[in-house]
Amino acid sequence: MAGFIENNITNAENILTTTDRTAYLYSKIQPIFKDVVVAIIILLIGLIIGKLLGRVIQKILTSFELDKLVRKATGLKISTEEFLGKITSYSVFIIAVIIALDVLNLTSIIVYIISIILIAIIVFSIFVSIKDFFPNIIMGIYIHRTSPFKEGDHIKIDNIEGTVAQINLTEIKLETKSGDIIYIPNSLLMKKEIVKKR
Repeated sequence: MAGFIENNITNAENILTTTDRTAYLYSKIQPIFKDVVVAIIILLIGLIIGKLLGRVIQKILTSFELDKLVRKATGLKISTEEFLGKITSYSVFIIAVIIALDVLNLTSIIVYIISIILIAIIVFSIFVSIKDFFPNIIMGIYIHRTSPFKEGDHIKIDNIEGTVAQINLTEIKLETKSGDIIYIPNSLLMKKEIVKKR
């Protein structure tokens, strides 16, 4: 009998412990679940408002015939009305995404990640632009010091033939017989044979 009572007490403790664990887990998950539901609702509302507002802006601009005004002023065929409508839609949706991230307490993490990505893109862009800049400058200095040709000389580089119209630190400008202007980067001159015509 004593063993039976002890066994029931142990089972009751296990059930209580399992119930306590479930209640604790539920108390931790419930706020997160609420936040996720609120964030999804905010995103859906932002998407709907963005689309509606984008269409309204586009219709308002269409009534003012903005595309015709832009075409008349610039001569370019640009769908300005549609572009501004989409910009409005995307702007509202981005604001909704930021608010949803704020509800989930993820704004600072996402901003940090986006900042790192933007810095990496900027550094990569600078590297790519500098990669060709320095060889062009070095060859430009070489051309100015050694003067293998000067402005007004008739030269041939590969199949390109013309008169040197301008020499600067990064490129030379050739004018062909047909009147075309060709810009040749100075770094390309290091790899090509230059024939000076008379």
